[in-house]
Amino acid sequence: MTTEPRLDRPVTLHFRGDWGQANMHRMCGWIAQEIGDRAPEGSQFAIWSGRGGRDTIAALQAREADVAVLTPTAAVRMLHRAGELEGLAALGVVGQRDRLVVAVDASLPVATVADLAQADRPLRITTSPDDGVNLIGLAAYRALRLAGVDTDRHAFSYYERPFPAIARFADGEADVLIHEAIMTPHWQRIDRVRPVRYLPWGDAVLDGFEAEGWGRAVVPAGYLPGLAEDLTTLDFSDFAVLCHEDLADDVAYLATWCMVQTRRALEVQYAHIPPDRSPVTYPLVPADMARTPLPLHPAAAKAYDDLAGAQLPDDAPIWS
Repeated sequence: MTTEPRLDRPVTLHFRGDWGQANMHRMCGWIAQEIGDRAPEGSQFAIWSGRGGRDTIAALQAREADVAVLTPTAAVRMLHRAGELEGLAALGVVGQRDRLVVAVDASLPVATVADLAQADRPLRITTSPDDGVNLIGLAAYRALRLAGVDTDRHAFSYYERPFPAIARFADGEADVLIHEAIMTPHWQRIDRVRPVRYLPWGDAVLDGFEAEGWGRAVVPAGYLPGLAEDLTTLDFSDFAVLCHEDLADDVAYLATWCMVQTRRALEVQYAHIPPDRSPVTYPLVPADMARTPLPLHPAAAKAYDDLAGAQLPDDAPIWS
């Protein structure tokens, strides 16, 4: 075990998570508690709710938050290339295997997303809004347009989070579903009222996204109901833990040290779920955590170097 770092002064840190009950809030609570255990009396920690999209970036850049969690890392990479993440750095990545998937009523005579452009009637499509904040809606709309689909022709229903949209499709109230969180039980019920088909985005979409730093990934056959063969689609994996690039070195170092050396405290909260169905893919691997979609904070990079090959402490997490 490496020497445990501690802060020598009280700190007040603001974290930015999700709406309050999902994985990003849980990660913020984990990091905040572990830093707090190694900070002097008088330190304060707050976790702010948000939408988990571009609002998170805005909160960091406005210094309304010191540390924030954002998903997917592909979107972070794209926004970084576009120059939208000025002044920000990364502390690490928490793994999650996720994809942006298109599911349709199997009665529709379509085999790819591009085929939706030739539909003989307006379709009912459910996804998230492309409102400048939501990153699911950003990807869905950008991908549809790259596929040649006239989004103005169809009727959209929008939901901030995935589960209402998945339920709407599962209940037969939408013809097309475009969403993520494919590891959750909600996706296992999408064929509740009729057979479904999954559509590949096609090379025009995937190549367009890859040119901006957003890669493709595969959903293996059998992972979703009725998925008979591997599906190549847009990657929607992993959580990026971000901070100001001038976050105090000792805080950035300690936060990263805590992520690496206390990672079991997060992992065990998901251990009742098989790894390939878990919203956090465990076990967390420090080398993967250090592969971030924008440059690491220098103190975070030092922490990963210092901890290379380090053993985890024997302390049992409270959830184990």
